[in-house]
Parts: sequence; structure tokens; C-alpha cells
Amino acid sequence: MSTSVHRIHNFSAGPAILPLPVLEQAQRDLVALPGVGMSVLEISHRSKVFEAICYGAEENVKKLAGVPDGYHVLFLQGGATLQFSMVPINLLPAGGTADYLETGAWSEKAAKEAAKVGSVHVAASSKATQFDRIPATSAASWSASPAYVHMTSNNTIFGTQYHQLPEPPAGVPLVNDASSDIFCRPVDVSRFGLIYAGAQKNLSIAGLTLVIVRDDLLSRVAANAPIYLKYSTHAKERSLYNTPPVFGIYVLHLVLEHLLATGGLDGAERRNRRKAEKLYAAIDGSGGFYRGHAQPDSRSWMNVTYRLPTEELEQRFVQEAKAAGLDGLKGHRSVGGIRASIYNAFPEEGVDALVAFMADFQRRAG
Repeated sequence: MSTSVHRIHNFSAGPAILPLPVLEQAQRDLVALPGVGMSVLEISHRSKVFEAICYGAEENVKKLAGVPDGYHVLFLQGGATLQFSMVPINLLPAGGTADYLETGAWSEKAAKEAAKVGSVHVAASSKATQFDRIPATSAASWSASPAYVHMTSNNTIFGTQYHQLPEPPAGVPLVNDASSDIFCRPVDVSRFGLIYAGAQKNLSIAGLTLVIVRDDLLSRVAANAPIYLKYSTHAKERSLYNTPPVFGIYVLHLVLEHLLATGGLDGAERRNRRKAEKLYAAIDGSGGFYRGHAQPDSRSWMNVTYRLPTEELEQRFVQEAKAAGLDGLKGHRSVGGIRASIYNAFPEEGVDALVAFMADFQRRAG
């Protein structure tokens, strides 16, 4: 089945584009799941039907990412913003210090929330250069004995991404906010103590959060912590402690099946590299008309940020691009410019259309 609805190219930073086959299957099955007679929006989260969806998604996360034994996969709510608090509540003991790598607005917000729970030390930052790069791990200044090191692997606002993982002090868990680049490439889960990601960019719809947490970290939380904010609560109940985001988990299940059927994370990496290379080549080949924000070795595959010679031209670019069916290109309000978000599901033909538009716009306005 193919949709008859006209779809434009959606460059939004999130909620973001979903694979068309996933949307079509959700559309087909929305009124009644096959053999069930009820919509996924109506079924009980305690039913065997939903358990099969939820546990199937859990197993597919493990299969897709090669999650080793000794980790739990959790489906939570509250987005990455709640994780800014849950991480320190669970992993930062009284009197301890957590080290944060500051690479953009979201890592700053995460550190600010953690500071409400305990001591926070900024071990490295690229703020002095307007977050145009990932700071070198060799330049990090670790605290004496950090409880964990927190990173944000991709920075949507500034268009930077880690392409080499930082090396925390020996034995210190690495925690990653992977909200905007989760499953865009193979990941060595064993390098992390905890990975979390809001689902609305690469995984599913808004309202679902994925957490992958190492089992030994579950016991760190204080006994008097709120029960819902304990990872151990959700691990024990396999994400069914309370009513979970049922539809978000269902869409996640479909997206994971789609990724597995299209080459897994190796296939995702090939597609994402190719898309990003085309767009950065258009920027670099424009003779300075388009200027990338991120330093070349820190460029994101997911969020390509760039400027034009004047703000007036940027406004015109966004308006004309939207009229041409290229929507969501306005940069974040805090930095301006242009931002093209090309997550896993974004089609290569959409990148080709943007590259062609950029060349045409430069001919007319340059």
C-alpha cells in the first residue's frame, strides 16, 4: 500500500520524519490490529497482545544494537529532560561528583539539573567557540573520583557530533544522551554504563524514552528515592510498572523491524554518511556563500547547520525552500541560520532536492 497523500520533505529537528512503510503499516492497523479486533490505542497494557509488542521491541533493541548480557532495556516517559534528573538521582551518591562534557545547550541543561542533586564538574567544554566543535578528550580535566561522566553524542542546535568516544577515567561509567543520533550507526554498548534517548527523532514518536542501563548501576540509587524515578523499578517490571506509552512503543517496534530489514545499523551508517557527505559538499563547494557552523571533524550526520551572507538572505532561503516543499529548515532560535535535520528516516532524494535548491538559490541571490 502506498499513501496517496502528498508529502513534503520534512527537515524538522523533532518530532521528526518516520519511515514511510512504518506510517503506512500504522495507518493500516490503527482501527484494528490483525486478529485482535481492537486498535493499538485501545488495548490493555496488561494484555498478551501488548506484552508481545513491548517485549518484541525490547528484544529488537538488543538485537539491533548488539546489547550484551548484563544490561536492561527500558521504555520510559518524560523525554530526555526527565533523564537529566533521573541519571543523577540514580547514579550520583551523596557527597559524590559527576563530570559533564559541555558541548551544547542540552548538555548544559543536563548539568544544571544534575547540580540540583549533587556536585557537578564540567570536565571539558566548547562553549568558548560557540559550541562549534567537540572538545578533545585529551583536554578534559576530570574530577578526583567522578561517579560517572556524562556526554551528549549529537548536538542538534549547533550541528556537532562525537565521532570518537571520550575515554573517562578507568572504571567510571560513561552516560550518553543519544537523543538525536541513536542508532544512526553501530554502537558498542559495552563502552557505556547508560544510554538514554528521546524517541522522537530516530526511533518513534514523542512521548517515549529509551534507556539502556548496565545492571550493576541499578543498585546505586538511594532507598528513599521516589519509586517511579528508580531505574530498578522499571527494570524489575520490564517497563510495565505503570501504563507505558503504548502507541510510542508500538511505533518503535515497527521502526526497529524496518531498520533490521534494511541492513541494520551498518546499513543506517552507510545511508547517513552518504546523505551528510552530499550536503556538506554543497556547503563547502559554494565558495563561501554557505558557511558551515561546525568544525569539519565535529560535523553532525544528523543536523547540518550553516549560515548565508546575511540574515535577510537566510529568511528568504527558508521561505522559498518551504514553498518548494522543503520544510523545517530554519535554524534554532538561539543561533539562527539554517538547520537541515536528516535523521535515519530522511530519504536521500530529499537531500538531493535540498542540494539542487541551494545551487539554484545561490545562482539567483548570490
